[in-house]
Amino acid sequence: MSKYSRKLQKLYDTAPKQETAVLVALIHQGQTEQQVQEYLDELSFLTETLGAKTLYKFTQRLEKPDVRTFVGSGKLEEIQAYITHFEVDMVIFDDDLSPSQMRNLENELKVKVYDRSLLILDIFLNRAQTAQAKTQVELARFQYLLPRLTRMWTHLERQRGGTGTRGGAGEKEIETDKRDIRNKITLLKTKLKEIEKQGETQRKGRKGIVRVALVGYTNVGKSTLMNLITKTNILAENKLFATVDSTVRKVVLENIPFLLSDTVGFIRKLPTHLIESFKSTLDEIREADLLVHVVDISHPGFEDHIAVVKNTLNEIGAGDKPMLLVFNKIDLVPLMPSEEEMQQMADLELEEQQYLDFNKLSKAYEKKTGIPPVFMAAENGTNVEEFRASLIKEVKKQHLKIYPHYLESEIIDLSQFGEE
Repeated sequence: MSKYSRKLQKLYDTAPKQETAVLVALIHQGQTEQQVQEYLDELSFLTETLGAKTLYKFTQRLEKPDVRTFVGSGKLEEIQAYITHFEVDMVIFDDDLSPSQMRNLENELKVKVYDRSLLILDIFLNRAQTAQAKTQVELARFQYLLPRLTRMWTHLERQRGGTGTRGGAGEKEIETDKRDIRNKITLLKTKLKEIEKQGETQRKGRKGIVRVALVGYTNVGKSTLMNLITKTNILAENKLFATVDSTVRKVVLENIPFLLSDTVGFIRKLPTHLIESFKSTLDEIREADLLVHVVDISHPGFEDHIAVVKNTLNEIGAGDKPMLLVFNKIDLVPLMPSEEEMQQMADLELEEQQYLDFNKLSKAYEKKTGIPPVFMAAENGTNVEEFRASLIKEVKKQHLKIYPHYLESEIIDLSQFGEE
C-alpha cells in the first residue's frame, strides 16, 4: 500500500460513520398495512433529514400500545435481536412515547430511543437559522425532554455535535440536569417574549398592505414557489423542513404591492409543544389576508396532506381565511389520456394506471374553497402565468377591502412597510 493510500485509509477509518436506525409503528384498528407503510416512509424521510440511515421497519398490529414498552414483548425481543446483530444506533417510533415507555425501552434496548415528536424537534433544532426560531425550538425541546430524562439524556449541551450524541454519567446526574433544564426554560421564555415584542412591532408596521402566506405540508415546493414569484434565492431542497424560519418578501404584480411570506411546513402529528412555541411565527399565517395552500399532487397521500394542513390551520385559528389552492408538481403526475388513447390501451390489454382527472379535481375543490385551484409545476415554470393571474386576482380582492377607492393606475410607496 502506498503512502497516499495509507493516508486515505487512515482518514476513512477516523471519519465519523453515519448513524443507523430502525423504525417502529403500530397498525391500529381501522388502518391498513399499506397506510402504515406510507407513514413509515415519511418517518424514514425524517430520519434521513436528521442524518441517520434507516435499516429496517418494524410493524405490529395492536388495538392500543403496550403501557410499558409500546410494542408487545415478542416484538420487542425481535427488535432487540435485530439491533444487537446489526449494531443499530437508535430506534425511532412513529408515535409519541410516554416518559415511562421511553425509560423502559432504553433500559431494554440499550440504544438511543426517539419518538416522532423528539425526532421532529431535533430536525427543527438543526434547521433553525434565526434567533427567534432557535429560541422557539429549544424551548419546545426542553419542555418535551424534561419529564423524559434518563441516563441516556444527560449532558444535553453535548448534543449539538452530531445526529445524536447522548451518553450519560448515571442516574445521580438526572436531577441536576432537570434543574438546569428548568432554569433554561425560564430564560428561554423570557428571551422569546422580548423577541415576540419586536415581531409584533414589525407586523404593526405592515398594516395597510395585503399580506399573503404560503402554507402547506412539508416538502411540497413552497420555497421554490416563493423564489419563482419574488426572484430571490431562499433555500429549497428535497428535504423535510428545509424551511423553518418564516421569510417575508415584498412583491408587486400589476401595480399592486403585497407581502408574501414562506412559513414552516406542516406534518402529521406536529408536536404540540412546537405549535405552542412557534406561536409568533405562526402569526404570519394568522394575520395573513390570503393563504396560498401549496399541495404536492404527485404524492399518493396528497388528500391526507390537505386534511392535515386544514386541521392545523383550524387549530391555530386560521381555518376560515380566503385560500388559493395550488396543486404543484403536475409534471410528476401521469396525464389523463384521451378517450382514443384509453381505447388503444384497452385493445392492447395494457395494465390500467391511476390517473388524476384535473377537471374533476378542480370543480371539487372550487366548490370547497370558492376559488378555482391552480395546477402547476414550480420547478420548471409550468403554468406559472396562470398562477400569477390567480394570485393577483385574489390579492386585488383583499387590496380593495383596504383601499375601496383604489385605481389600477396607482402605485403605493413600499418603503413605508419595512422589510424582513
